[in-house]
Amino acid sequence: MLTIDHLARLADKHHEALRVGVREFSIGGHRFAFNASPAIMGVINLSPDSWYRESVCLSADSAIERGKVLAAQGAAIVDIGAESTLAHAARVDDEQQAGKLLPVIRGLHAAGILVSVETYQVSVARACLEAGAKVLNLTGTEQTEAMFRLVAEHEAAVILCYVQGAHVRAVGDFDFGADPVAMMYDFFARQIEVAVRCGLERIFIDPGLGFYYRNLQDSAVRVRHQMNVFLNTFRLRVLGFPVCHALPHAFESFQEEVRCAEPFFAVLAALGKTDLFRTHEVPKVRAVLETMKIG
Repeated sequence: MLTIDHLARLADKHHEALRVGVREFSIGGHRFAFNASPAIMGVINLSPDSWYRESVCLSADSAIERGKVLAAQGAAIVDIGAESTLAHAARVDDEQQAGKLLPVIRGLHAAGILVSVETYQVSVARACLEAGAKVLNLTGTEQTEAMFRLVAEHEAAVILCYVQGAHVRAVGDFDFGADPVAMMYDFFARQIEVAVRCGLERIFIDPGLGFYYRNLQDSAVRVRHQMNVFLNTFRLRVLGFPVCHALPHAFESFQEEVRCAEPFFAVLAALGKTDLFRTHEVPKVRAVLETMKIG
């Protein structure tokens, strides 16, 4: 059980990391002051396989309308994906992804909304950046230098996701190690070094808590891992860049109240000093973060 004693021990053990600040920057003319206030990223899923039904849009017009609503609700960035990360979901080839993504990106960009695109394919990333996307949510570990150079050329930002595999659709069992946060730190340190060498200045790191590893299917194991990483997020900020978290759903625990899961995890993520909250429930998470500021 999570208790205040647990939090006190964690803070005492890593007290120096608690005081570390991260780099702040502008993306597409939007200024982010992460050390003063976290930001929210809303979600649009263009795949019918995505399980979070409220976020699924099956036409460009409905996706653009949802993006405008998310921005009005408080999302500083809107993240769009055309292929679900679920293990059983259909694979979507590059041409199909681009065909779904580009009209939505153009529409939201024209409306002045900051757009992120989730992909691990170079050709898709290139087309989306050219269409006006300003953030690449990189869910793979192959061809990263090509990806980084593309992002740098377009003066965009990248979200480096922690993936144990070639990409999010090619993972097996999760290797926890003695300290999963330390493993993530080493991974991100290597990725950041390459990204900076390729000319990138705007970087987020994302521990990838929503990815579907085989040995994280048990709810208790998965939630324990997620809670541990959320609360240890501040240790990753020592790398000097803001941390993005995709808030999970924990369906087995929340069941019919599953839409309450992301706001709950937002509390833990905020305690861990998360900088960017990726969520399907923008108004609920915004209310949580605004309430925590009062304290």
